[in-house]
Amino acid sequence: MNNQQTIQQNFLVPFHYNIIFSRSIFDLGNPSFINIIKQEQQYQRRKIVFIIDKGVTNSRSELTAAITDYLNHYHINIVPEHFLIVEGGEGIKNNQDDHEKILQFIHDNKIDRHSFVAAIGGGAVLDAVGYMAAIAHRGIRLIRIPTTVLSQNDSGIGVKNGINYFGKKNFLGTFVPPYAVINDSDFLKTLDVRNWRSGISEAIKVALIKDENFFCWIEDHALALNNGKITVMEELIFRCAELHAHHISKNGDPFENGSSRPLDFGHWLAHKLEHLTHYELLHGEAVAIGIALDASYSYLSNKIDLDSLNRILDSLLVLGFSIMHPFLITHFDEILAGIDEFREHLGGELTITLLSKIGKGEEVHTLLSTTIANSIQYLSFYSQSVHVLC
Repeated sequence: MNNQQTIQQNFLVPFHYNIIFSRSIFDLGNPSFINIIKQEQQYQRRKIVFIIDKGVTNSRSELTAAITDYLNHYHINIVPEHFLIVEGGEGIKNNQDDHEKILQFIHDNKIDRHSFVAAIGGGAVLDAVGYMAAIAHRGIRLIRIPTTVLSQNDSGIGVKNGINYFGKKNFLGTFVPPYAVINDSDFLKTLDVRNWRSGISEAIKVALIKDENFFCWIEDHALALNNGKITVMEELIFRCAELHAHHISKNGDPFENGSSRPLDFGHWLAHKLEHLTHYELLHGEAVAIGIALDASYSYLSNKIDLDSLNRILDSLLVLGFSIMHPFLITHFDEILAGIDEFREHLGGELTITLLSKIGKGEEVHTLLSTTIANSIQYLSFYSQSVHVLC
C-alpha cells in the first residue's frame, strides 16, 4: 500500500430563499409572514423569537403587541419573553455585551435548529443577530425583516453576517443565507432624513457598475426621493435588491471564495472612513464618499470621461450626500492603510472595482497613492465650487 491514501469528498448544497416585498406584514389579513413559517413541517410546534432594533420599537411602540396578536391569530404560541430589544446602529457590531445578550436570549428560550429567530431592524442589527444565529447550534433559521432603505435594498438581502473586531469592520462573520427576507415598506415611514437618504447610495453603486438605465432613473427621480415619496422609494429598493440578488446567484461565487467583489465598489474607503469617524458617518454616507473617490480615480485614470464623472458627483450632491470629508486630507496615511486592510478582508489579491463607463464596472489590482491624492484634491475643489455656486 502507498504511504498516502486519499478520499475525495464532493457535494453541493442548494440554497434558496424568498425576498418578499409587502406592506403592513403584521396586519391580520397579510399572510406574508405566516406563510414563511408554514413552509416548515409541524410549524405550530416550532419556536420563534424576535430580536428588534430599539430604534424601531421607539418609533413603533405597538409593534410587539401587533406581532403577538398576529401569531395568536394564526395559533402560534408566543409570550412576551420572546422579544429582545437591542440597541441599533453600528454600536451593536462592536459591543461584546450585546453579542452575549443575544446568545443568552437564544439559549434561555431553548431555540433549536428547527426554530426561528426573526430579526427586525437596520443592517447592523441584522448583521449581528445573523452572526449569532449562525454560530448558535451551528445555525438557527433566520428571518430578516429589514427596516431601513440600506438594509432593504442591500445588506438585508444577501448571505453575509458579521460583527466588528480588532477595530476592523466585519472581521468576524459568516456566509449563511437567511431562511427568508421580508421587506415591509411601512417601516421606512419612520426613518429620519439621514437614514432615508443613506440607503440610496447603495442603489447608485449598483446602478453605476451594472445598469446605466437604473442610474438614469435615479437621476430623474432625485426630487421625488428627496421629498420622501414612498412609491418611488419602493421601486428603487426593488430594482436595487433585484440587481444585488441576481449578482449573488449568477456570478458563481456567492460565498466570495475569490477576490472579486464588484458589489463593494466604493467600499474600501467607506469601511475605513466609518472606523476613523467612530461610526459618526452612516454606512451609506461613507459609501457615497467612496463612490465619489473611486469615480474620480476612474476619471483620472482615463477610464471614464469628465461628463460621466460630473453626472455621478452631481447625482450624489443633488440627493444630499457629501462627496468629501476632511479626514481624506488630514488622515491621508490612514486612508491609504485602508487599502491593505481591504486586501486582507478579500483574502487574496487586491481587487478594486472602478468604472469603465456608467453602468459597467472594471476590476483593477492596484491603486496609486498619487492618483488617490489627486482624486481627493478634485473632490475638494468640486465640493467648494458647488458650495460657491449655491
